[in-house]
Amino acid sequence: MAFATHTSGANGVAGLANGLHQIVEEAERLLVTAADSGDARFDEVRDKVSAQVREMRAQLEELQDSAVARTRRAARRADLAAHEHPYGAMGIAAALGLLIGFLATRGR
Repeated sequence: MAFATHTSGANGVAGLANGLHQIVEEAERLLVTAADSGDARFDEVRDKVSAQVREMRAQLEELQDSAVARTRRAARRADLAAHEHPYGAMGIAAALGLLIGFLATRGR
């Protein structure tokens, strides 16, 4: 069960990172579009926002790398556990299959 928690957590983090990545890209597009305004105050704000966008991009890349690394570690642990205890792994898989089948038929 710990494997499922790590995997869904990593997927949630990856999804969040992807969403934030899209926001950063949109902010960069807006900054490029507004670059031709010529207003000194706007230029100052634009420079600050550009710096923040660059920092956010770096943090997002770190977040994505971390999520990928955690997912890979969890997958290796699950693979190792299945190889060390094959009958236990089959029992857990069978129990989960029964539970999913029960829940799927219960909704009808």
